[in-house]
Amino acid sequence: MKAFTRITARVAPLDRANIDTDAIIPKQFLKSIQRAGFGPYLFDEWRYLDHGEPGMDCTDRPLNPEFVLNQPLFAEARILLTRENFGCGSSREHAPWALEDFGIRAIIAPSFADIFYNNCFKNGILPIVLDAKTVDELFTLAGSGHDLTIDLELQTIATQDGRVIPFEIDASRKHRLLHGLDDIALTLQHRAQIEAYEARRRSAAPWLFPDTVPT
Repeated sequence: MKAFTRITARVAPLDRANIDTDAIIPKQFLKSIQRAGFGPYLFDEWRYLDHGEPGMDCTDRPLNPEFVLNQPLFAEARILLTRENFGCGSSREHAPWALEDFGIRAIIAPSFADIFYNNCFKNGILPIVLDAKTVDELFTLAGSGHDLTIDLELQTIATQDGRVIPFEIDASRKHRLLHGLDDIALTLQHRAQIEAYEARRRSAAPWLFPDTVPT
């Protein structure tokens, strides 16, 4: 998993509440369980004017010029600003896969659906919860094109006009993001203890391990 430390990037204002995971990555794309390749289909029904299907080449698909991520001002955005209850609906992990594959590294909102929020940390995305008033103020800045600097170590968001906004994050989740640790990598930090246990178990109960039982 890609670590998150500090980024300076354009913020894209997606001014909608209750954006569900079917909007983030529509159901027809759930056939694949590979983590890569979902970026072109992120917000598929909003980004394109035709119907998308898995494996479709998106190069020449007709774009919706009204959708924020299609607008030149936000084409390189790596931070998403949105409204409350982002990521609601089904618990598909494909949603953060698609966001990460597209290049979104952080999402700022007043609230997130719980499962989506947890899945973000497992996939290298930083979800930041701010109060609605502060989110409103950021929308005002973002509308005309604005870069933010997000520093996870300091837990701050800095605007171009010098304002510094603190945010809260659970210490264990912060550690995982700073060091790029997904569930597997976190477990492998204890690899020596795991291997020692397996060796003891193999010695104490060899019948459970057919490859070690003499024939």
